[in-house]
Amino acid sequence: MKAWLVPRLQLLLGIAGLMLALQLVNSLSGDALNAWGVLPRYPASLPGILVAPWLHAGWLHLLSNLPGLLVLGWLVSLGSLRRFIGASAFIIIGSGLLVWLLARPGMHLGASGWLFGLWGLLLAQAWFRRSLGNLLVAMLVLLYYGGWWFGLLPHQGISFEYHLFGALCGVLYAALSQRQPAQEH
Repeated sequence: MKAWLVPRLQLLLGIAGLMLALQLVNSLSGDALNAWGVLPRYPASLPGILVAPWLHAGWLHLLSNLPGLLVLGWLVSLGSLRRFIGASAFIIIGSGLLVWLLARPGMHLGASGWLFGLWGLLLAQAWFRRSLGNLLVAMLVLLYYGGWWFGLLPHQGISFEYHLFGALCGVLYAALSQRQPAQEH
């Protein structure tokens, strides 16, 4: 069991540690790193598609995203670590591209697109995989994070676009990977 648990914990704690370290540097630099967010339709901000999910507008923003990312990331990694990594890459790149192409003007950053993508993936797996385990996980996610539906609606000062596009990418990942059996690693 330890061999199964350790890689998942190391990866998730590594993600959390990196985000905390980046926020510390960002805070000490007067939020200079936030220039690496996504500015829609601004070609120079294309690298932000990969960087923006790791950056946050402040400690409160990070600390509101981090617990959900760790819990949902843990639940996705239970299927396989490879699935978590593949889904995360798909969600980060897909939602970032959609934000860059379609979002309102302004800086978009934070892990919420990634969070909503994992959320959408866990909910959609119940539909596409139709197993008791996936249904129970989806019910748990819906019970605990059911209020996130409101995060898909426009709000002033919040990138609901990242939320919406993240959730859509999570559902799309579940649909595209429905026929691929989970690989244990």
